[in-house]
Amino acid sequence: MNDLPGRGGHIHLIAICGVGMASLAGLLHSHGYRVTGSDQNVYPPMSTFLERLGIPVLSGFREEHLKERPQLVVIGNAVSRNNPEVEAVLRVGIPYISFPQALGRFLIGSKRSIVIAGTHGKTTTTALMAWVLNQAGWEPSFFIGGMPVDFDSGFHRGGEEWVVLEGDEYDSAFFDKGPKFLHYKPEKVILTSLEFDHADIYRDLEHLKGAFQRLMEIIPPAGMLLACNEYGAAREVATFARCPVMFYGGGDPSGWEARNLRVQSGQSVFEPCFKGRSEGMVRTQLLGRHNVSNALAVYAMSRELGIEAEILKDSLATFLGVKRRQEVKGEVRGITVIDDFAHHPTAVRGTIEAVRAGYPGRRLWAIFEPRSNTSR
Repeated sequence: MNDLPGRGGHIHLIAICGVGMASLAGLLHSHGYRVTGSDQNVYPPMSTFLERLGIPVLSGFREEHLKERPQLVVIGNAVSRNNPEVEAVLRVGIPYISFPQALGRFLIGSKRSIVIAGTHGKTTTTALMAWVLNQAGWEPSFFIGGMPVDFDSGFHRGGEEWVVLEGDEYDSAFFDKGPKFLHYKPEKVILTSLEFDHADIYRDLEHLKGAFQRLMEIIPPAGMLLACNEYGAAREVATFARCPVMFYGGGDPSGWEARNLRVQSGQSVFEPCFKGRSEGMVRTQLLGRHNVSNALAVYAMSRELGIEAEILKDSLATFLGVKRRQEVKGEVRGITVIDDFAHHPTAVRGTIEAVRAGYPGRRLWAIFEPRSNTSR
């Protein structure tokens, strides 16, 4: 569709309480649209986030929720074709789009996109990239698939030049089975990792690599790909990029690597090195080798963008992270409770190793809920 509702128009979101959809609702609200939504599972933190914005959320999916006909409906990717509201939209002829299409129309537009993709670390890396550009005075727009501690929300409409986006490989909607990141018009891409995931929609690793290959192919020749060298599948799909490619991580002396990694006073300390040359010590409050890799990716991309090393070091040192990523919920009787979103076996292992390193000498209990298809 080419005609979007004018400012003040009514937009309805089906499955509004997912992290991405709720943030999109907030973005549309900030644009001056009248936003409503519906969902089966309405609970904090997204329910309270939407309530704070004054966005009404209708419980369940019912045809009568569309009685006051909206001018546009955004359909979440978890919503099936036989959803009662979807059936009403199709029968009545209400215009509809997917979540990633909505981001393309209402946030990205003609901005230059930095897309963070990969199996692991997308949310943290996206939040850190947005924080660094913000601290450098670039006024980036951003959309993060989580709640960053350093910003009021996971979305922001900043200046007109740059937008930072978390590029999810999950499918877009029942009417668009392509991955979300294909809608994000990538100019610069960070590929953090690539392992088999999302077993509910991808048959195997080869099927998943095909999705990432398509992402590589749409980066323009004048763009850039920064890929983690520590994943064979990432190196393989990087060969399909038509733009300059640079690697980070171990094993590639021509790229970026983190040396002399250690934990000091509850912080990760390392030296970012390019082609073997150190740029001095960097500190971050993010724990774990996986988070050092995330920080190195942001450091490397930022240097390619022309941001000075000292600004980068200050930005990395002050970044507070993302909620539900090694988030300390509190301490009772000497027991520290930490909440983490890790669900893929590799991510779970990395989180446990990070917590052990950050809390030496402490007994560690890990309570795991195997919710995702990959973890089952």
